[in-house]
Amino acid sequence: MSATVKPRQGTKRAAVLRTKGRLSLRPDVRAVAVGLVLLALASAAGIALIGSGDYPMTPGEVVATLTGGGDPGAQFIVQDLRLPRVLVGLLVGAAFGIAGAVFQTVSRNPLGSPDVLGFTQGSSVGALVAIVYFQAGTFAVAAGAVAGGLATGLAIFLLAWKRGIHGYRFVLVGIGASAMLYAMVLYLMTKANIVEATRATTWMTGSLNGRDWDQVGPLAAVCAVLLPLLLLHARPLRMLEMGDDAAYALGVRVDRVRIVVLLAAVVLVAAATAAAGPISFVALTAPQLARRLTRSPGPNLLPAALMGAVLLVAADWASQRLFGADQLPVGVLTGVLGGGYLLWLLAVERKAGRV
Repeated sequence: MSATVKPRQGTKRAAVLRTKGRLSLRPDVRAVAVGLVLLALASAAGIALIGSGDYPMTPGEVVATLTGGGDPGAQFIVQDLRLPRVLVGLLVGAAFGIAGAVFQTVSRNPLGSPDVLGFTQGSSVGALVAIVYFQAGTFAVAAGAVAGGLATGLAIFLLAWKRGIHGYRFVLVGIGASAMLYAMVLYLMTKANIVEATRATTWMTGSLNGRDWDQVGPLAAVCAVLLPLLLLHARPLRMLEMGDDAAYALGVRVDRVRIVVLLAAVVLVAAATAAAGPISFVALTAPQLARRLTRSPGPNLLPAALMGAVLLVAADWASQRLFGADQLPVGVLTGVLGGGYLLWLLAVERKAGRV
């Protein structure tokens, strides 16, 4: 199979890649470059995070240990203690990033993210029910978070459905569900004893502390199935941004695409929340930052996923290294930074007359 590349007229950013068969691709050069840079940044942030801690290691020592070198002590620290935490951070960040891009595309609203629409709150309710009423262990709490997220997604879909799911109604229902679920979280906290309340508060903050291979396996399996599924729907999602009528005219099965991508995004959010807690604002900020870097229309799913991974791992490194002996849970730092970003985004949207 051979391929030829022909520049697209009127632009310096894109080219058409054609094979001898019927396959034709039109990659956006800037988006590809941004994706490669983000991938490099995610790898560098992961290596830096592995090398930080009470037993510091240089990037060269980290890479050597990851490739089979290093002494047994270094291998234990890297392979058993630090690598699982970094992998969970990368996977959770990627899951939140791509899920946020899906929600914002379907709702056609930059504020449409799992944080705002109630999906992470639903996972929190499920986890708190497991903690408060069943004194559940780690795996049962994770299962409760997944069940709560899926139940919330199903409820929002049913309430928002009226001859299909439309962005404006979907956002309104999600915001209402978020308020109700937050009230349920407060109620469950009042029913907990001091030990359960402390454990619940720690989980709800969102943290990568203590993450091991038990969290990596299930989350990696979910991401391995759902991330490619969502990437395969990138073109239909881009068509949806032009409106339902235009998407129908271009052959997109609008309702089917919405249901598939939203269900996949809900499962990703639930799995990520179960693994690391309801880490806030990554799903909101990652897609918008990726879009501004690529300057490309469409959902920018892969750049959003890579941006989410970079943000979460970098925030985890900063939460460990920038506050002295007082290490913060990563959810605290993302909440502070994300809140500032949200205020800026609201100011921009208001200035543009969209809110």
